[in-house]
Amino acid sequence: MMNTLRGAAQTWAAKLLLLLLVLSFVAWGASDQLAGGFGGNNVIEAGESVVTVDEYRLQLERAIAEESQRQGRRLSRAEALAAGAEQNVRARAVGSAVLDEQARRMALGLSEEGLAKAISEDFGGQASGSQIRQLLRDAGLTEAQYVADREKEAKRQQIIEAAARGMPIPDTFLSALHRYQNQTRDIVFVEVDAAGMAPVAEPTPAELDAFFAENISRYDAPEYRTITHVLLTPEVIADPSVIADGEVRAEYDNNRVRYGKAETRTIQQLVFPDLATANAARDRILSGTSFEDEVTAAGRTLADVTLGTLTKAEVPDAAIADAAFALTGTQAVSPVLESPFGPRLIRVSEITPESVAPFEDVAATIRNDLAIVQANDILAEIHDAYEDARAGGATMAEAATSQKLAMATLAPVDIAGNGKDGAALADIPERDALLQAAFAATEGDENQPLSVGRFGYLFYEVADIEASRPRTLDEVRDRAVADWKADALTKAVDAEAERLAGLIRDGGDPDAIAAETGYRVDRKYGLQRPGDDADLGRAGIATVFEAGPRATGIATGATGNRRLVFRIDAINDPLGGAEAISPELKEIVTSNLIDDLLNQLVNRLQDEFPVTLNEAALGRALDVQSN
Repeated sequence: MMNTLRGAAQTWAAKLLLLLLVLSFVAWGASDQLAGGFGGNNVIEAGESVVTVDEYRLQLERAIAEESQRQGRRLSRAEALAAGAEQNVRARAVGSAVLDEQARRMALGLSEEGLAKAISEDFGGQASGSQIRQLLRDAGLTEAQYVADREKEAKRQQIIEAAARGMPIPDTFLSALHRYQNQTRDIVFVEVDAAGMAPVAEPTPAELDAFFAENISRYDAPEYRTITHVLLTPEVIADPSVIADGEVRAEYDNNRVRYGKAETRTIQQLVFPDLATANAARDRILSGTSFEDEVTAAGRTLADVTLGTLTKAEVPDAAIADAAFALTGTQAVSPVLESPFGPRLIRVSEITPESVAPFEDVAATIRNDLAIVQANDILAEIHDAYEDARAGGATMAEAATSQKLAMATLAPVDIAGNGKDGAALADIPERDALLQAAFAATEGDENQPLSVGRFGYLFYEVADIEASRPRTLDEVRDRAVADWKADALTKAVDAEAERLAGLIRDGGDPDAIAAETGYRVDRKYGLQRPGDDADLGRAGIATVFEAGPRATGIATGATGNRRLVFRIDAINDPLGGAEAISPELKEIVTSNLIDDLLNQLVNRLQDEFPVTLNEAALGRALDVQSN
C-alpha cells in the first residue's frame, strides 16, 4: 500500500498506465467537491475524510484495468475480485483516508506554484494542456476533480516525506547484514535414505482403523460442481463457407508477401575518408577491380563491411535500402552515397529472391482468416442478442440456440479440475478462471461472462453442486494402506536420523558411523544462506544456518525421503563491515525501512482516526449492475 502512495508517474505518453499510477491513490479524500458529506454515499469514513461510492468504484475499475494491462488481457470483474483487487483497493483507500484526515488536522497547504509544479511533473513536463485534458477524459475525471485530487495527494506526500526523509541506516545494522549475507559454513553429514531401508510390513486391521480415524479428513470426497458453459469467440462463430472465392483470391493477390518470404540481400558498405577517394574506388570497380580488393586496400575485411542479410524493410537506413535493392546483381556497385560518416559504396554479395506459397496451399488458411475477421464484426451483436435473450427469461440453452451457439456441460469437477475418477478433465475452456469463478458462484444463478482473449466471452452457470463428504475406509482402503506405509517409513527414517544425531552429539565420528551403518557420508564447504545445494536444497541450508558452532542437526534432503544428519565444522565470517554493503543493497534496505515506518504511521493514524466501513455503500460500489 505504501509503495502505491509513494509512487509517481514518469511519462505522460502512456495514457492508461500514467493515470493508473498517478491517480490510483489521489481520488480519495475530503474535497468538498467530491466527498458529499457524511452519510449513506460514503464507503469509508475517517474523521471528516471520506471515500464515496463513485470514488471507490472508480478506483476498483482502475485496479482491474491495471491488472489487465499486466496480464495482457482484459480481466472480467469477477476474475479481478477473485484475485483480490477489492482487498487491495480497500487497503489503499483506508491509507489515503487517514492520511487525508491527518493533513486536514494539521491544516497543511500547498501554494499554486507548488501544485502547478506537481501536476507538470506528473506528465513529465511534456504534455500540452489539450493532451492532459484528453488523458483525464480517458480516466473519467474532470480537470477540477484532478486538480483537487492532486492537491490532496501532494499534502499526503508532505506527511510521508516528513516521516521518512533522511532516515539513516546504522552502520551496526549494515555490518550485521553483511555478515548475515556473506557468512559461510562447512559441514559433514551422514545420509539416511528411505530407499535403502527395509520395506514396511502391512498394517494390522487395528493399525489401519486407527490411522484412518486419525486422518479421516485427508480422504474426504471434494465438492464437485457440474458447470454449463457457452463459448463465444470469433473462432467459434466464424463461417469460412460464406467467404467467396473471389475474396480469397483478392486477399492473396494483394498481400502476396504475407504468404511467403520477402527477398533478402546480404549488404556490404565500404566507407571512404573523402569523395575523391570514393569515386576513384568506384571507377576501379567498374573497370574490373573486385569489391573485395578495394575492401582489402582500405585496410578492412569483408566481416568489417558486411551489414547483414536483411529484407528491405529491415534495413534501418532508407538510403542504403534503396541503393542495395536497386542493384541488379552481386557484381554491381552503387553510386557514391553521402553519409555523416563519409562517402560510401554499397554492394550486395548474395540475393535470395522472394518466395510465395502457391495459392492452393494457403487458400484454406486465407478463407478461415477472413471468416474470423468477419466474425469479429458481428461478435458484439451476437453477445448483445444472447444477453437480451437471457434478460427476457430464456435459459442458457435457449439463448445459445437462438444465436447458433453450442452449450456444453462439464462432467462433475472439483476445484482442481479433476473428475470423480481423480483424473484431470480435458477441454475446460479458460480452465483456471472458469474453475475459480464457478466455485465462487451460486447454483442456478446467471453470472457475468469471463473474458476470452481480446474479444471473446465465456458464459457459465453452475447446474449442480455435490457437497464434500467423508469417505468410508472401504472406499479408500488401498490409498489408506499406501499412506500408512509411507508414514511408517518416514517415522523409521526420522527415528534413525535422531539415533545418529545422538551419536554425533556424544562425540561420535561421522565417518566411523557411516562405515558401520553403510550410509553415505559427505562434506560441504562454503555453504551460503542465499545459495542452493543438490543435497540440502534451500530448506536444508536454512536448517544448517539455524545451528550454532559445532552443533549437530537434521536437515530434510532436497529430493527423495532423506535426512542429512550434519555437524557444523566451521563458521566463516566475511571480511569487512558496513562499507562492504553495495549502494544498491543499501538503497533497498533504506526503502524497506521507510516502507515499514510508513505502514506503522498508517496503522497509528487508524488508531487515532477510527475508520468506519459502510457495508451497504460498499455493496453499491461493488454492484456490477450499477456500472
